[in-house]
Amino acid sequence: MITSIEGNFDNLEVNNLLKKHFIELRAASPEGSAHVLDIPGLKESSIKFWSLWENEKLIGCGALKLLSDEHGEFKSIRVHDRFRKKGYGIKIIEHLINKARKLNVKRLSIETGAGAFFNPARKLFKKCNFKPCKPFAHYKEDINSIYLTKFINHD
Repeated sequence: MITSIEGNFDNLEVNNLLKKHFIELRAASPEGSAHVLDIPGLKESSIKFWSLWENEKLIGCGALKLLSDEHGEFKSIRVHDRFRKKGYGIKIIEHLINKARKLNVKRLSIETGAGAFFNPARKLFKKCNFKPCKPFAHYKEDINSIYLTKFINHD
């Protein structure tokens, strides 16, 4: 059974996963095109962060930044290495979508990299029916970034 914990930045496993995420994304993104948030950035009041667990093992994490009452942005979605290529990325995204629904968010967007390193992320978001869109919020056109969005229903 999968459980989630909101916040939980002080957990050593969560902390290490986020640090690895920051280091890899900054290394894979050209200067000026890295939009990954560090832990203090994820603690901003407009952001809700969750870690997901299965049998006390960290699956991964993800965050939802509220851009407005109806528009949210996914941040820091990361699957722990031991859970990669097993369908857990979709579980994290579904969890975040369900949290967004509870907050009455109607549109979800994400910025991800355009380089080869980000191919798995782009494939995952395509599987989850995210479509290309124009830059949103504070983002600008950038050849190193891909912008995706999805409208969610509230059935």
